[in-house]
Amino acid sequence: MKRTMTLTATRAARSDVYISENAEGLTRSFVKKLFDGGLVTVNGVPVKASAKLRPGDIIEFEVPEPKETQAVPQNIPLDVVYEDADVLVVNKPRGMVVHPAAGNEDGTLVNAVMYRCGDSLSAIGGTLRPGIVHRIDKDTTGLLAVAKNNEAHLSLSSQLKDRSLSRTYWALVHGNIREDGGTVDAPIDRSPSDRKKMAVVRDGRESVTDFEVAERFGKYTLVRCKLRTGRTHQIRVHMRHIGHPIVGDKTYGVRNEEFALEGQLLHAGEIGFIHPSTGEKMSFSAPLPEDFARVLEILRMRNDK
Repeated sequence: MKRTMTLTATRAARSDVYISENAEGLTRSFVKKLFDGGLVTVNGVPVKASAKLRPGDIIEFEVPEPKETQAVPQNIPLDVVYEDADVLVVNKPRGMVVHPAAGNEDGTLVNAVMYRCGDSLSAIGGTLRPGIVHRIDKDTTGLLAVAKNNEAHLSLSSQLKDRSLSRTYWALVHGNIREDGGTVDAPIDRSPSDRKKMAVVRDGRESVTDFEVAERFGKYTLVRCKLRTGRTHQIRVHMRHIGHPIVGDKTYGVRNEEFALEGQLLHAGEIGFIHPSTGEKMSFSAPLPEDFARVLEILRMRNDK
């Protein structure tokens, strides 16, 4: 069985790139096969993968019905910061992927949450992402809100869109930021030179990060970042864009790091939202992970000399 999918372009982009990023569950290799088979039309006309889209273009293509797959519960310890009948707030450790995907089929936050909550999770994210409203990178630590029913999921998703769900991160970056704070307003999309990376590009999606300096260490600066938008790798890309990549970032950072780190020193330290049922404003915080705190201790000792 096949089904017809329709997308309406919201921005200028290559056709294959736009479909890969906006058609849920389709891999880039599968999208390439669609174009190779002449199965993609834009405004009713077959196009090549490189065809440029304009806002408002109607994209249509046929795909097979997806095979039924689902994540399985696994008894993995979780650092639970808060839990009630609607919401679970978890402090994710470094190295844990949020939900199953190619190369990370199990051992994820989803597997752990399913074991803890059983059937009490939102179904909106599908069988591979039950309860997942937002994500953080594998090697980023910190707070995530998980929805335990569909009503909570819709509420938290709406708050993400209207920015009433707040997320604040701590990051240690290279270099001395002289300003006390600022805003990086630079659009982000897939890197044209490396599709595995994100980058600041002219026709990318709106991406805005506010930051303020918390502490200076000469060659390093500790910053507090607040997201206005939630693009993939947003803080990591934005800090690199302004010349201050995050310490330990193997993708967007610098070579020959001074500290032996397993990942970037980026921590989702605070999250705030309006409770889906009670309407109460809620906020939570999580301490820095051990490796992040250790590096700061070393830098503070140097400053005291």
